Amino acid sequence: MGNKREQIKMTPDEIQEFLASRFKVQVATVDRDGAPHLVTMFYTLLDGKIAFTTYARSQKVVNLRRNPAMTCLVEDGLEYGELRGVKLKGTGRIIEDPETRSLVGRVVGCRMAGLPIPRPGEPLDPAVAEGIEKALAKRVVVVLEPEHITSWDHRKL
Repeated sequence: MGNKREQIKMTPDEIQEFLASRFKVQVATVDRDGAPHLVTMFYTLLDGKIAFTTYARSQKVVNLRRNPAMTCLVEDGLEYGELRGVKLKGTGRIIEDPETRSLVGRVVGCRMAGLPIPRPGEPLDPAVAEGIEKALAKRVVVVLEPEHITSWDHRKL
């Protein structure tokens, strides 16, 4: 089995390319009773790491403040031969800095609205920017600091 596992493993560049090309991530944190709390979030990459905004009082933030363990799964493919994914286990870091929140929020907000992603420094339509900033007011950024990465790409078989 180990041989097949090595055969379908993505290279670090393939992992980065895959993560950059997707926009939804399944995020697991640990509830007070030890059960996984699993949700799907829109994300972007911040310095190559999965980052998303969420309400400061959301269950995942409550969980991360108590226990920073977090696992993220980004996957794609419908048929067995095209399945690919990356599972990242690590520490969820909560960032309250408004500049970082705007940076992540602009990309995620545009993705959620189906709008083109602005390049860094590129101005957003003022109405869109205002809507995004208003939506971010009660939010924080969560960044996954990965400690263990598992990947697979069945197209390599």
